[in-house]
Amino acid sequence: MKFMPFALAALFLAGVAHAAPSPQRVAEAALKAAPVWDGHNDVPEQLRERYRNVIADLDFAETSGTADASTGKGAMHTDLARIAKGRLDGQFWSVYVDAGLSEQQAVQATLEQIDVMKRIIARHPARMEFVTTADGAERAMKAGRVASLIGMEGGHSIGSSLGVLRQMYALGARYMTLTHSRNTPWADSATDAPAHDGLTAFGRDVVREMNRIGMLVDLSHTSEATMLDALDVAKAPVIFSHSGARAIDGHPRNVPDSVLAKAEG
Repeated sequence: MKFMPFALAALFLAGVAHAAPSPQRVAEAALKAAPVWDGHNDVPEQLRERYRNVIADLDFAETSGTADASTGKGAMHTDLARIAKGRLDGQFWSVYVDAGLSEQQAVQATLEQIDVMKRIIARHPARMEFVTTADGAERAMKAGRVASLIGMEGGHSIGSSLGVLRQMYALGARYMTLTHSRNTPWADSATDAPAHDGLTAFGRDVVREMNRIGMLVDLSHTSEATMLDALDVAKAPVIFSHSGARAIDGHPRNVPDSVLAKAEG
């Protein structure tokens, strides 16, 4: 059923043109028929690294001319011009911070990343709208604005505290990736030496609390054991915000068939 708009658009184009449409025209029709969502975008990290979150002089409308070798500032990977060209309708902005920070430092840095992304969104009210619910996202898209949500990349961002987790949710974070490149004290990463054989008892509590408050559990970057443990505990669907299938590409951050089979079940 979810592919029906694409199919109808393709048939419509074929009927109008009386010939098979070009791939570009089929793609154009599909983009008009269904919203485009991106589950993970690192603009907040770029703002931190390149601009130290000082954005008064940043023109987010179009950044291709901002490269400056003397200051380290450069063109962003994303801006409003590219968003329009790509027909982006919904975006999870990733408030990633370095996994090498102490947990206390990571909590502060995550708060700063949420702040800078909210400031960017607020500066462009005609083009972007900060939302925290599905209904809010739908209203924003109908109004022609990019539905903008916050996702935290890495469980170190909550400082091993359920109270901090709840406060991040209160600030608008709607998913959390349980680990990044390193283990947390309560969960194993896909790219670190195993320390917990998946989730600890506290890690399971984190998943339960995320389910309770309505925050999506993101299993990108986590180890296979962590993925499986999270699926054992979770009472709501999980996401993989930026992962592929390991059977297609053997990268350790991709999702093995054992996890895909369990998720389907």
